[in-house]
Amino acid sequence: MNPTNPVWHKSTHSFSNGNCVEVASAPSLDTPEMVLVRDSKDPDGPRLSFNRREWAAFTAAVRQA
Repeated sequence: MNPTNPVWHKSTHSFSNGNCVEVASAPSLDTPEMVLVRDSKDPDGPRLSFNRREWAAFTAAVRQA
């Protein structure tokens, strides 16, 4: 994956203690659209990437929890 210029978003439900993640959508050379996730305390650290189907399944499961 080679994301270009991701725009990161933090949930408005995040606490001010810094324990949250940020999410971005970014174009990729090998996949039209990926969802990226990173730790907001470590913006230069590792990132997770999900395709749209995987992200939809994850967010649906979180809503049911």
